[in-house]
Amino acid sequence: MKSLIYLAISFLTLLEYSFAAPNNSMTIQTSDTLCKTYFVHPQIGDDHNPGTSKERPFRTLQQIEKIHLGPGDKIMLADGQVYQGNLNLVNQEGNKEHYIEVKSTSWDGVEDAPAVIDFKNLQNGILLKDCSFIKVSNIHLTGEGYTNGQQDFDQRCAVLILSDKKKRMQSLLLEHLTINDVYFENKGFKRGREEVKSANGTQKYGWGIKLFNNNPENLMENITIQNCSITDVSHTGIKLIGSGRNIKRVNILNNKVLKTGGPGIQMSGVQFVYVANNDVQYSGSNDDSRKWGRGSGLWTWGSSDVLIEKNKFLHANGPGDSDGAHIDFNCDNIVIQYNLSGYNAGGFCEILGNNYNCTYRYNISINDGSREKGVNGAFQDGKTLWLSGFQGSKNERKGPIDTYIYNNTIYADESIHPKMAFDNTSNGVLIANNIFYLANPSQLVLGDQYKPDTKSNKEMENVLFENNLFLKAASWPLEMKIRDSRPIYGDVNFKNPRGLNVVDYTPLKTDLIKNKGIQIPYIKGDYFGLLHQLKMEKDILGNPVPSRPSLGAIEPLPNN
Repeated sequence: MKSLIYLAISFLTLLEYSFAAPNNSMTIQTSDTLCKTYFVHPQIGDDHNPGTSKERPFRTLQQIEKIHLGPGDKIMLADGQVYQGNLNLVNQEGNKEHYIEVKSTSWDGVEDAPAVIDFKNLQNGILLKDCSFIKVSNIHLTGEGYTNGQQDFDQRCAVLILSDKKKRMQSLLLEHLTINDVYFENKGFKRGREEVKSANGTQKYGWGIKLFNNNPENLMENITIQNCSITDVSHTGIKLIGSGRNIKRVNILNNKVLKTGGPGIQMSGVQFVYVANNDVQYSGSNDDSRKWGRGSGLWTWGSSDVLIEKNKFLHANGPGDSDGAHIDFNCDNIVIQYNLSGYNAGGFCEILGNNYNCTYRYNISINDGSREKGVNGAFQDGKTLWLSGFQGSKNERKGPIDTYIYNNTIYADESIHPKMAFDNTSNGVLIANNIFYLANPSQLVLGDQYKPDTKSNKEMENVLFENNLFLKAASWPLEMKIRDSRPIYGDVNFKNPRGLNVVDYTPLKTDLIKNKGIQIPYIKGDYFGLLHQLKMEKDILGNPVPSRPSLGAIEPLPNN
């Protein structure tokens, strides 16, 4: 009953927020008569200057910290210059009509590369603490190690957004930032073999963009991170850490997140997050000994009402987890749709325990789940589909509730030995309208999130499993208790198998799939369904979905 009440409250709160793609052309007005513009130049500036003109700029970023900024004020850094140090903005606030802006600009009329903030030795490059209505754009940040002895803090972060004393932080925009080479430790540092097995890492790391609000009574909301590039950080690229869903209404859009030592994007304790059109590749990178070496392209924990769509999640690495995108425990209403997932060691679909009303739908998976337990230090098998009962090492196992997996196209060639794991404490599972092109027979394995699922004769309850296309009967584990009640077998002859574009998985043999799907119903006992609706209006390419859908993520065109 408590779970039903919680879901009802969660659904009612959706009335506060729409997951329609936000208007990214944010208009920020200024008032020439009231606003001030401050200039900082590390070569020709002087901190004794007034800083209000290019002719007499400040020299250091620290001079800005002494000023109480007002709505519409601007801080201008010089293109092509390197600033040693960092910029800490505390209790600075614009307003809805007049944001405070921090950006890089041409000094002599000739455009150059954005200004660089090199925060080596320091905890962060840019700090926004208890701030609202601020835009930061067109700046390059890097912070690699230290030279001044042992550091007295435990992280190095390019952009840190921190809630402390303000009851409400709101309306922050980060765009066109370039972040690379953020490491706490110096080159040559090596992590012990056990570090990568810990849940999130226990040592000191470098991060890209981090939002942190650990006071449940404080609210951080209306944050947009867009068109940024984050490469080579020793842990997570974009990290959201809330408490009690006190980070809300966050948009993560059109970013490139590459070669992070940990996850590409990760969020905990958040609500109403929209993640779209991001390119996340090589998360869990271990090409530098300072990196953690494990991480999914994206994962959620303890979060509600998150829409993840139209992203690329490719080449995730690590001995555990390291899926394209996965849903860790204690979440509800997580929707993963219209994504391209490929060559991720951990697999395609991973949903841990105590999750409610989550879905993977209209995604394409390419050769996900290559990892084999016991090989090269791996402590988990890679899996095509995994429903786990793990909800913390001290809690009784409880599988996800009301999980919808439909209209995905899953391709695995001869290089992959596909595995499946379904915890029998899961309740309410729909698997329909998918294409399982698995060249090798698939195998049933036990889930192994720190402590393995246990074998028993108990069967999952409220399962609807029908109308899926399999390459052959062995594409589904023969020993699995749940089986498709209306399977279809055959090869749809993909346009360009092994390719890394969505259109490569256009079925050419459409008679096997066209209008062979079912309309997706509510799972028995589920009165809520999913965000928006179960019926999708468009497929992954934007083609209309008819009343009788086809199988897989791509709907055949009417003349096919």
